Amino acid sequence: MIEHEVTGWLDRITLGISRVAMWAPACIVGIVAYEVFMRYVLGKPTLWVNEMSLWVGGGIYLTSGLYALQQRSHIRIFIFYDGAPLWLRRTFDVASVLCVCAFAAAVVWGGFGEAKAKLLRWETFGTAFDPPIPATVKPLILLTMVLLALQSISNLVHDWNKEPEVHDPADDLDIAH
Repeated sequence: MIEHEVTGWLDRITLGISRVAMWAPACIVGIVAYEVFMRYVLGKPTLWVNEMSLWVGGGIYLTSGLYALQQRSHIRIFIFYDGAPLWLRRTFDVASVLCVCAFAAAVVWGGFGEAKAKLLRWETFGTAFDPPIPATVKPLILLTMVLLALQSISNLVHDWNKEPEVHDPADDLDIAH
């Protein structure tokens, strides 16, 4: 896969976050392998592996959309988009960005109080390991929403005068000749 070009400071932030998220599944595999070894070989199961894998996996899930958006690999209905004139494509793009920004604003507006409360009281998960998953994930949701909205605006600005891509359904077929 060839990555999309870096078009500004926000792309660098998104790619930095994405690089961490890309390596995080290997971290999960490592700690689960450690748990298997401790439990079944040494007979001493851990208290922390399950919650840690949930915590790391939640971070991956939240931030992966940023990378998809920066790479312009989000869902677009090309059968309508490619056949539309430039003015209508731009209308689609602006409408899409407005929807993303409205959603992000609603999530931040509705979740700010709860995220702030969980962070300030350092709310924990309530298990034997008791990690501060709610105290960290709730604010991460809001931060990710802000970055997602900014990334969509950045993409719109940088792609505004770009030549439209043409998509052929045959591109999706993996036919070796």
